[in-house]
Order: sequence, then C-alpha cells, then structure tokens
Amino acid sequence: MANDLTNSYKTGPDENGRFGIFGGRFVSETLMPLILDLEAEYERAKTDDSFWAEMDFLWKHYVGRPSPLYFAERLTDHLGGAKVYMKRDELNHTGAHKINNVLGQIILARRMGKTRIIAETGAGQHGVATATVCAKFGLKCVVYMGAHDVERQKPNVFRMKLLGAEVIPVTSGRGTLKDAMNDALRDWVTNVRDTFYCIGTVAGPHPYPAMVRDFQSIIGKEAKEQMMEAEGRLPDTIIAAIGGGSNAMGLFFPFLDDKEVRIIGVEAGGKGVNEKMEHCASLTGGRPGVLHGNRTYLLQDADGQILEGFSISAGLDYPGIGPEHSWLHEVGRAEYVAITDAEALEAFKLCCEMEGIIPALEPSHALAHVMKIAPDLPPDHIICMNMCGRGDKDIFTVARALGWDMGQL
Repeated sequence: MANDLTNSYKTGPDENGRFGIFGGRFVSETLMPLILDLEAEYERAKTDDSFWAEMDFLWKHYVGRPSPLYFAERLTDHLGGAKVYMKRDELNHTGAHKINNVLGQIILARRMGKTRIIAETGAGQHGVATATVCAKFGLKCVVYMGAHDVERQKPNVFRMKLLGAEVIPVTSGRGTLKDAMNDALRDWVTNVRDTFYCIGTVAGPHPYPAMVRDFQSIIGKEAKEQMMEAEGRLPDTIIAAIGGGSNAMGLFFPFLDDKEVRIIGVEAGGKGVNEKMEHCASLTGGRPGVLHGNRTYLLQDADGQILEGFSISAGLDYPGIGPEHSWLHEVGRAEYVAITDAEALEAFKLCCEMEGIIPALEPSHALAHVMKIAPDLPPDHIICMNMCGRGDKDIFTVARALGWDMGQL
C-alpha cells in the first residue's frame, strides 16, 4: 500500500516494508525465508478472529488491560497550566508496555511451531515480558542483554532468571541494547529451525516495525476512548518517550489522522546533544543509515560507522529509532525533542513526590518535557503522556545519580 499523505498518515508501510525511504529488509539470505514466513503468518493472523480473541482474553485477564487513564491533579496544579493525564501502562503485568507486543509475537511463534524464543533487552522490561510469556506457555527463553545493562538493571536480570530464562551478557561494543540486538540476530541466523526472534521495539526488518506497532496500538486505542469518556474530546497534545519507539508508536498510531492532536516524541538527550554523541537522540543529532535490518535515523560518524551514544536510561540507550518515527519526522506529522539525564531525574523525583507514582527513567523523559511545556499552555489544554514503565528497576541507578548511599538508608 502506498504512503499517500493526501488520504491518511496510517497507510504505511508499502509492500516492501518501507515508510517513505525508511524501513525495508536488509538481512542475510539465511534469514529471508524466516522473515517471509513471519510476514505470511502475521498477515493470516490479522484477519483471524480466533487470534484476536486470544489476544483480547490475555490482554484483559493476564496483562490487566485496559490500563487506566489517570488525571494527575497535583502535578497539574503544581505546573500551573495544561491538564496532565497519564496513560498508566506501568500498571500492566510485568510493569511496562512491553508485554502488549510480546503476547502477540509469542502466539505467532506457537502457531509457527517454534519452541525456542530469543529476545534482546536494554532496561530488561522486554526481557522480563518475554520470559514471563515463555513461562506461561512452556517455551525455552534466551535473552541477550548488554553487560553494562546487566549491571545497572540487576532487579530485572533476577526476575528473568526466576522466570526460567537464560540471560546472556553481551560484552561487545559498550554492552548496551545495540550490542544485545547484534548478538540476538547472530543467534537467529544460527538456529533457524526452532527459534523465533521476539523483537521488543518498532525496529528491525519488515514486518517487525509495523507488527510491533499494531500490537502496541492498544495503548492509543484505549487512550482515545478513555479521553472521550473523561473529557468528551481528544487530547490537544500526546507525548511519549522514545528509544526504538514502541510505546510511542503504540500511543501515536491511533491519533495520526486526528490532525488537531499535536504529537511529540521525546528522545534521550543524555549529557546534552553535542558532537561527542553523549546522547541517544537519533532524530535530533543523527542522519539516515542502515542498522539491524532497516533504514532509519542513526547516530553515526562521517564514515557511516554506528556510534555508541549515551543515556542514563537503559531502555532509551539505542543509537537508532524505529523507521516509522523517522518517516513521521520527515513528513512533519510528529515533533521530536531531546531531554537530558538531569531533566529526566528531576521529573522522576517530582512524579514521586507529587503523585505517589515511581516512574521508570524512560517515561521520566516524557514527563520532563510535559514539565517544560505545560506551564505555558492554557488550563483547558489537555496533555496525555504515556507512563510506559514503573521505576522499581531504576532505583539503584537513580540513587547513584543522586549521590545516595543505598547502604545507609
């Protein structure tokens, strides 16, 4: 289907898996049959009522959907401007949005007869979700996680192991999400017969970006219905944090054709968007290139070598972004900004103190941008941000950043 902007922003990808010049399938010949089999299975599932009946049942009775839409009254009063709502996806089983997508992919894997599931993870939430669903269905689970992230996300590593997953620390590169995805792809090439690769974000070769987006779109669909019930109209602005960008596409996609709704994605600004690339703001400080099977905006040097980037948030510490985000940036439907580590930490603290909600560092970036813009907006302006993960996984990272000695508490 062509990307015809005169009709809809929701027409991509085309038959080659591209959103404009972004997306596509840049993979080895060994993987192409698996990719095509997955695409065919998902195309069948999309029109299979029994597939969606199973998804709806598990979303409701296992995940706990619909997640609430919460009016942050104290935070709104404190900021003194727009009304701030939070889509509470951190209340899902496993504590983040990741399980929305994992359920869909693992149901597909079972339909395809796969018995071994591999995944990459950064903050660990996708790894925990994958390990959780594998435990439910009795499937072998292997999770690749950068060694640096294993160290800073120990609570989630322990959770994955409790759930029966094998967690493989990746020591190449800087030991973060990019490197974990590299090793997962190598595993997939080696074990094509029985293995299904459950990708956690809206990146990778087609059909992953569109498929993950479709599974995560439950977030935006619910938010639209809940906002109409709460306010009688759609929000004026929706905001979400972006690493690869699955929670953001999940919120954004159902709103793309509602042209009156402003859409803002918040990237990880790290220590500041600078020439040293001490950030992970691909759209703010990168340029198009190819990584992990798709063409998208990337942090890279003049020779096209991928740079490491930096963020205090393990889930945003990725030098690329989903190709549909790159396309939305190019056509101007969504805006993309960067928030620094320091700003995210301030938002983290304020959310705890004002609302009694301990957020993950990922949505703390989105909340930090809400804090920037809300005071200058009128009281009848409605902001909806995605609280995509809870912060228990980040308490040690935050304590170190704030100079607190956990042993002395």
